[in-house]
Amino acid sequence: MDHERLNSPSTSAISLEVMGHRLHISQDPNSKHLGTTVWDASMVFVKFLEKNSRKGRFCPSKMKGKRVIELGAGCGLAGFGMALLGCDVVTTDQVEVLPLLMRNVERNKSWISQSNSDSGLGSIKVAELDWGNQDHIKAVEPPFDYIIGTDVVYSEHLLQPLLETITALSGPKTKILLGYEIRSTTVHEKMMEMWKSNFIVKTISKSKMDAKYHHPSIQLYMMDPKARLTSEAGASANGDDDDDEDVSNPGEEEDPGVKNDESCSGLQESKSGNLNDWEIRRCGAMAARLLKDVKL
Repeated sequence: MDHERLNSPSTSAISLEVMGHRLHISQDPNSKHLGTTVWDASMVFVKFLEKNSRKGRFCPSKMKGKRVIELGAGCGLAGFGMALLGCDVVTTDQVEVLPLLMRNVERNKSWISQSNSDSGLGSIKVAELDWGNQDHIKAVEPPFDYIIGTDVVYSEHLLQPLLETITALSGPKTKILLGYEIRSTTVHEKMMEMWKSNFIVKTISKSKMDAKYHHPSIQLYMMDPKARLTSEAGASANGDDDDDEDVSNPGEEEDPGVKNDESCSGLQESKSGNLNDWEIRRCGAMAARLLKDVKL
């Protein structure tokens, strides 16, 4: 088996229950484009939303009608998490990925409508967006209430275009939510340096993540433009900000860097004594990383 594909299912689709709805996400593990695979950070992201949807910032009553844009959407799982909270989502990627992304959007919109005519689902649509392309950015009509992305950074050359795009899509009250699996300490350190220079970076507490869908190498971040720090200080002092419910201290990182923590021996077995689907995925991720360093 091609070691590049060990970190994802070899099947053409996955099924995941989120907020009471069964999502069916098609993927293409044979594709050479990274966007056609469901990466684990997107699962951690939607399960975080699900866990925190009962109260606080992410309850549907607060999220209903919020404008959201997903960058580097790939198969679209993270965007559907926001749509299930009642948000109006624009999910975006490069033109090569759009056919698969559109298929997932249409399939799941129909599925949810059939299973529950009063689902409370927001809207979700697909758009092309190459980072830094001003025509694409203008076409999606910024600013947005939320900018989201999962596993959008895997190479240092993407950091500056991503930063410029986030800035162009942001408004005075935009929240930025990013999920990310640390694969390279060099890229991670450069990314954090750039983000902390431009944003107030807060790390989502591990206690706020789903009990099953989490891993030490996968981080979730919530960010605000630094210019808003002074103006929002008063609101936070008066208890008008929900950030403290969802995040750790600004700039704090839990388990930073790539450690030797991604081990199958550290995974908890199910009651039957077998690894569950999520744990199998994480073992695959570790195997893929190890095999990249092996010369056969």
